[in-house]
Amino acid sequence: MMALRLLLHLTFLGLGTTQPLAQQQGFSVPAFDWPSSSNLNSPQEVPDPIQIPNNGSKPLVVDVQVFVSNVFSVDILRYTVSSTLLLRLSWLNTRLALNSTGHQRNPVMLPWDVLWMSRLTVREALWVNWQDKSPQARVDRDGHIEFDLALTTETNCDFELFHFPRDQSDCHLTFFAFSNTVTELEFQVHAVNEIVSVKREFVVQDLKTQIPPQHLVPCFQVTLSLQNTALKAILTLLVPGEALLLADLCGGLLPLHTERIAYKVTLLLSYLVFHSSLIQALPSSSSCNPLLVYYFTVLLLLLFVSTTETVLLTGLLARGNLRAEDSPSPALNGEQHDRGKPGPNPEEAPGAGKGSRRSWAEAADRIFFQVYVVGVACSQFIFIALWMWATCKSDPAPGAASPHGGQPRL
Repeated sequence: MMALRLLLHLTFLGLGTTQPLAQQQGFSVPAFDWPSSSNLNSPQEVPDPIQIPNNGSKPLVVDVQVFVSNVFSVDILRYTVSSTLLLRLSWLNTRLALNSTGHQRNPVMLPWDVLWMSRLTVREALWVNWQDKSPQARVDRDGHIEFDLALTTETNCDFELFHFPRDQSDCHLTFFAFSNTVTELEFQVHAVNEIVSVKREFVVQDLKTQIPPQHLVPCFQVTLSLQNTALKAILTLLVPGEALLLADLCGGLLPLHTERIAYKVTLLLSYLVFHSSLIQALPSSSSCNPLLVYYFTVLLLLLFVSTTETVLLTGLLARGNLRAEDSPSPALNGEQHDRGKPGPNPEEAPGAGKGSRRSWAEAADRIFFQVYVVGVACSQFIFIALWMWATCKSDPAPGAASPHGGQPRL
């Protein structure tokens, strides 16, 4: 009966106007302070509906509990993350307290459009979907107000991908109340991790909250620490790359012949196709690009050098054999003629030249293969060392150190 009487009184005053709840990136409601029981019959004493509840010389303290229930989409190519949250806001308005013992003691549920609310804007949001279009506030008899806001949002995140696919990044969601100042409103924020599903490529390792310093408007920040499980990237990127490199090493055991050239060229072309799709799958950044980008580029250079060596040595060997067949050794023919022996077999002299040239080419190929194996092993160890100990911190954003929410600089 008490709640019905209050609503009829507000309707009579014409203050219960309704405005849209959902906006593109914020939550906006009209502000109204429910008059206390002593003012029900005094319309001239109703507070200004657009004023924040007065807390004396101190700002109004709004306690915020952030429940993170799901992080369902992480796109490292677009640098975005999608999440579902529930914001539980609570504050005290002593002018709404029911001090008389004759009134109802149970909490009262009131529509959002008859109470003061502050507009919340997510700075990093690309879009925000407020799920409940007509939420209700819970008002206790002592003037304590509790209000729940459920939202789904897609926000920008500066992923640290230097150690991709074993990367860990902090994604921020910063909520601003642009309709108030820091002297009027203050947030106290707590976060609760309610994610129950771990079957994700990225898992939430930690959840933190803070009040960002040096801001001109009230704000609070929620930080999601995301860890990449790396299984998909290992199976689709690292395993094929290492398999091609091992196949190239095994190709060095084949004899110098045209079949070896075909084998090496096939591997190189296959890796070029793999490298092209790989570059499209890996994210790019203005700073701290993933180590895998450099690693697979080094593998491409190694395969190119190995294929070039095979083509050069096989070509030189084939060219030498053709020259030997066209011009047999005259000195050997004259020596055999002076000894009164029959002329040489046409295939013997060229065969001797072929044997010496083949032994020279095989020796050079054997030396290159040993150096190549050492180079491949060293590249693997260097990559592992960089992976474990090297660090890279992205450059700070141009506006990271400047206060947010003030007048634009000219």
